[in-house]
Amino acid sequence: MVHTSRPVDGPAPTSRRFFLALTGALAAAPLLGAHPATAAPAAKGLDDPAKKEIAMKLVSSAENSSLDWKAQYRYIEDIGDGRGYTAGIIGFCSGTGDMLDLVQLYADRKPGNVLAKYLPALRAVNGTDSHAGLDPNYPKDWRKAAQDTAFQQAQNDERDRVYFNPAVRQGKTDGLRVLGQFAYYDAIVMHGDGSDSTSFRNIRRRALTKAKPPAQGGDETTYLNAFLDARVWAMKQEEAHSDTSRVDTAQRVFLRKGNLDLDPPLDWKVYGDSYHIG
Repeated sequence: MVHTSRPVDGPAPTSRRFFLALTGALAAAPLLGAHPATAAPAAKGLDDPAKKEIAMKLVSSAENSSLDWKAQYRYIEDIGDGRGYTAGIIGFCSGTGDMLDLVQLYADRKPGNVLAKYLPALRAVNGTDSHAGLDPNYPKDWRKAAQDTAFQQAQNDERDRVYFNPAVRQGKTDGLRVLGQFAYYDAIVMHGDGSDSTSFRNIRRRALTKAKPPAQGGDETTYLNAFLDARVWAMKQEEAHSDTSRVDTAQRVFLRKGNLDLDPPLDWKVYGDSYHIG
């Protein structure tokens, strides 16, 4: 797999390990004496299994130039972004803490696994681009671990805990449908959710100065355009993110077509490569 076009996972090492401050929407109470109405089927969110599969493929097209996201459990390389090794289905980094958390979870669930011996080194290199204590065998051992379903599940669970679930919850709180929830997810994958100006939470705040989300009475398409504008601004603050095609020729395409639920068929481009989900 060629990863030369793979964008940086976040603007700064410390930006990957913070969580979204989330609030739940209050359900409206029924009028006294009113006859209960037949509930409409709940709209699918990005956490619907079929929609989540689409999300994984969309992110993989941008992160790994492939729709085969499950092939990325074994992926590992230093892409020269100052974050050490980047690996796995979501680009866990040895320099940003999320790889350390992942390997610790794997060790907790399966003591003595092939990666457990690297925990001291991962703690030592956290916050740096160093490979000290990891070379020469860490990449080989990572690929070996990736054959273990327990490690694959650990990657899934950390992806959900740190990135997917917070993004979807915030999207639902803002009244966004599947495309909006995905826009949040893709942003938090790349930018993390720290305090810096290009983090997810501050991209969202920038958008809120221009438009209101549906939960605040705003138009969904207008708000999503404002969010994507803010996302593009954030991407352009770092040279490694300057190619904004994952927004311009992917998410914008779906938005212009009014496909707010990411219903197939989907056609998009990233870095000039074309992709299709039927």
